[in-house]
Amino acid sequence: MEATRVLIVDDDYLILEVLTRLLNDYPDVEVVGQAVTGDEAISKTQSLQPHIVIMDIRMPKMDGITAAREIKSKCPQVQIIGLTELGQGYHAEAMLKAGALAVYQKSNALDELYPAIRRITAGQ
Repeated sequence: MEATRVLIVDDDYLILEVLTRLLNDYPDVEVVGQAVTGDEAISKTQSLQPHIVIMDIRMPKMDGITAAREIKSKCPQVQIIGLTELGQGYHAEAMLKAGALAVYQKSNALDELYPAIRRITAGQ
């Protein structure tokens, strides 16, 4: 079985490293790259062709909402999971409208991301 290819996008390097280590512990997940801006997320999605992009909503220059919309228009097969530290408010709704399948709070990400990845890959 092919591993689920994941790109992690966050402007916080500590979050990137923690999520990468966490997800790489699962044999059926391969973190293929990291990005720190929305522009970089779009570029790396096109070049690395991940199955799933895990993306922070709030980032400088281009936020995750704009980047998600652009990724879905260029790579509609890619699934997106949003991350926020703001709670489930306006920004989460906007991220879902931009094409994300789900939005999770960063404080719960360690417990929720792997099950979310499994649900997404089971549905494909």
